[in-house]
Amino acid sequence: MNKRIFKHARKFHKWLGYLLAIQIFAWLLGGLVMSAIPLEKVHGKHLAARSINNPFNQADYPTSLDNIVLQVPQPTQITYSHFLTTPIITVNNSEGEHSFNGLTGRPLLAPSKTQIIANAYAHLLIEAKVNNAVILTTGPREVGYKQNIWQVTFDDSFSTTLYLSADNGNVITVRSTIWRIFDFFWMLHIMDYDEREDFNNPLLISFSACSVLFCITGFILLLQNFRLPRRKRTRT
Repeated sequence: MNKRIFKHARKFHKWLGYLLAIQIFAWLLGGLVMSAIPLEKVHGKHLAARSINNPFNQADYPTSLDNIVLQVPQPTQITYSHFLTTPIITVNNSEGEHSFNGLTGRPLLAPSKTQIIANAYAHLLIEAKVNNAVILTTGPREVGYKQNIWQVTFDDSFSTTLYLSADNGNVITVRSTIWRIFDFFWMLHIMDYDEREDFNNPLLISFSACSVLFCITGFILLLQNFRLPRRKRTRT
């Protein structure tokens, strides 16, 4: 093979190595961390339950369902649930969720801070105490910037945080230090340093293309030292 090819390949390989070294290390380290942490731990399933069994049956919802449906234009779904000791009927439509008291049929009043904390404890699976409970107009990125929610943090070693709807007290999601570590390495892995969601961003595509070139030039350099064994001639 032409020696010029090896010369250019060596130069490209060296400069691509300088360019990619830190990111390749981040990819490898991130892959190791993310594969080592079970997803149920990331999602906080060992810390808090997103939903708990409904203690009520159909007879515990005495209100008229027809009257409730009339209050919601173009309903698409009806679910029966509960909030602490209150049976809840939730009607969905294109505008969102509409929760009603299953006893009176009236729109569900927004839970108080005391009720929110009590519900957070009801979903908690570990021994911990509430550090803080605040209502947020707009939540942080780790809850998808959802609006009008409660953020309840606990004093455990994982900084467990429950996010609950301010409208009906439902648990939206569970976050912890484990999730935040996973999220950090996911950010490094997909190279989306803003929202950490775009897996097709130009930066990732560019570095991936350079990595392919790095591998190709490496293979070319391997051929430089590859020699086929020569056959020994036998004398007659």
